[in-house]
Amino acid sequence: MLLSAPSARAQACCAGTGAVTPGRLGLHEVALVGFQAKAGSVVGSYDLSGDYVRSPPGAGEVDLEQDLFGSVRVLQRGQIALLVPLIETWRSLAGLSALGGGIGDVNASARYDFTLASASRTLPGIAALAGLTLPTGTPPDSSSAGKLATGATGIGAYQFNVGIAVEQTFGAWLVNATGVVAERTARTVGSGSSAVHEQLAPQWTLLAAAAYTFANDWAAAASASYAFEGDASIDGGDSPGTAHRLLTVSLSGVVPLSDSWRLQGAVFDNPPIGQVGTNQPADTGLSFTLVASWM
Repeated sequence: MLLSAPSARAQACCAGTGAVTPGRLGLHEVALVGFQAKAGSVVGSYDLSGDYVRSPPGAGEVDLEQDLFGSVRVLQRGQIALLVPLIETWRSLAGLSALGGGIGDVNASARYDFTLASASRTLPGIAALAGLTLPTGTPPDSSSAGKLATGATGIGAYQFNVGIAVEQTFGAWLVNATGVVAERTARTVGSGSSAVHEQLAPQWTLLAAAAYTFANDWAAAASASYAFEGDASIDGGDSPGTAHRLLTVSLSGVVPLSDSWRLQGAVFDNPPIGQVGTNQPADTGLSFTLVASWM
């Protein structure tokens, strides 16, 4: 009994975190690489007042994304990661349709675990998070894919992220809560007398997740994230009506193919419920991720 309890906690921590965040290293992994393919369809949107509106007949959008990512362990409890996205968008509206895409905004991130969820029954795992997103994608104002701006693949600004994650295991269960704030740099859109200086407001993201690890090391997870930000700044003043917020829920699972390979699948949705989003499209979709790791 004294040996089995720590083993069960470690199993829940490793497989459970893989079900929630596929690019995160397990307790005994020193590096990993992975590929993720994601597909989503816009089925509606949330307007300025937060009401949900279904997409009108003849309007549609399909969003595709393929990510290459890798993580490596540093300083025993730390890890750094890099993610390179490729994004494609097909959009139709008012008799027009267009397809565009390209490389998205590349992200570098770091995580350091001060304490581990599997190490104590009373003290949870606590980790500091940091990240930098580079404006390697194409912002909407620079898109060359016509009036529907399907060539947009980025926000056109640097983004700095800091956050904290807290998690604990309860037998085969892993419970996680994460908070992240992102600050985006200002940018100038247009040129000459028509140029405007704009900056997005800080964005806050809250994530809650619960994962269950089965005896065969398969794991399943349910999670919900809520992202929100205030009005953007235009030429030094607030621009009313530009705030955003969005709730995303997902179900995911991870299947170990071998000691070094694992496969994850997930379905996600922005619920068609009023007041859970503002000024945002509502997506529903799925993703598949293949990860190879080294111990």
